[in-house]
Amino acid sequence: MERAVLVTLKHVSEDREWSVEDLAAELKELATSSRVSILAEVTARLAEFSPKFLIGKGKVDQIGSVAREKGCDVVIFNHDLSPTQQRNLEEVLEIKTIDRTQLILDIFAQRAHSKEGTIQVELAQLIYALPRLTGKGIILSRLGGGIGTRGPGEKKLELDRRRIRDKIAHLKEELDSATRQRHARRKQRERFTTCTVALVGYTNAGKSTLFNALTGSHAYVMDKLFSTLDPTVRKYTLPDNQRIVFSDTVGFIHNLPHHLVESFKATLEEARGADMLLHVIDASNPKIVECSNSVRAVLRDLEIDDKPLINVLNKKDKIDDDIVLSGIRHHFDSPVIISALKRQGLEDLIDRLVRELSNLMTEIKITIPHDEMKKFNIIHEYGKVKKTEYTDKGIYIEATIPKRYQAIFYK
Repeated sequence: MERAVLVTLKHVSEDREWSVEDLAAELKELATSSRVSILAEVTARLAEFSPKFLIGKGKVDQIGSVAREKGCDVVIFNHDLSPTQQRNLEEVLEIKTIDRTQLILDIFAQRAHSKEGTIQVELAQLIYALPRLTGKGIILSRLGGGIGTRGPGEKKLELDRRRIRDKIAHLKEELDSATRQRHARRKQRERFTTCTVALVGYTNAGKSTLFNALTGSHAYVMDKLFSTLDPTVRKYTLPDNQRIVFSDTVGFIHNLPHHLVESFKATLEEARGADMLLHVIDASNPKIVECSNSVRAVLRDLEIDDKPLINVLNKKDKIDDDIVLSGIRHHFDSPVIISALKRQGLEDLIDRLVRELSNLMTEIKITIPHDEMKKFNIIHEYGKVKKTEYTDKGIYIEATIPKRYQAIFYK
């Protein structure tokens, strides 16, 4: 287990919703999720960042002194470091130095199990490493294990730029192929379902626990950040016999680096392709509003913030005071309050889903010409047929179909 000193920085102009103490607590949780032993923590509020070290020379010397005194193996910054800053810090500190992005990638490397997830992690690692493969220093000799070397990307970091670029191009082709296969599987699923419901939310909000409680599955659950990386899908039949698919997705986090959102868009495609989102919120989190705002920001980045959404306040079993719980619910639009772990409130959630999903369906009464049987097949695959009559002009059908297919019949 690596021994680390954590460095949390906050610029005076940065988001005031998150204090330096909040940022330090999250960095600590990230490091713990990456199986790091935390021996020391340093925090600082800065009026400006140094282009050379990000921080002032005095703070660099303080970190170096703490790291040597505690016998640390790595210094972890909560702020992104440029390749130059990272290299300068390592030369002065004489110890491996990484930033928050590299720490998150390390956690992803530990969590990825599917082919697609593994490809995405390796691709993101190489894109991150490419501009850092210049000159001499600790960064070029990280084959000894630990953060920044774990996962499928570790044996690639020593390669020259051309070989890495070639590998990146190859991985993008593999990812495109895996994405096409997933799209084909989704189309196959859609033949037997009417709607897809994706669980989204801040990391460790209880999405996988809720997913398991709803579907009777055994998706991996752990009380750590990013315990789910690979998306999981399960079919489900609602009380009104409507067949849907639940999809569990990777958790979001405050200030998720934009390039990581880009790299993992394939994993997040399940949310992009969903008809409805369940926003799972940890009601016991002191930063509940801020975490919810962070999720909304990622949904905007993914351009899916306009999808129908149900706010699900989870972990109500951790809140003893009903007055506190009532106060929390007023921050959200018509939330459903549950405890996925205790299986409390799940019937209310299902009832709400039935009502909301019914708004995504529409009634049609149409005569389909005999030479347009593709439309007939679409109704039978994705809708509920109530009446069928065969006439000289075609097939008369009365049915309920998802609104997303309505334009096919009324051009």
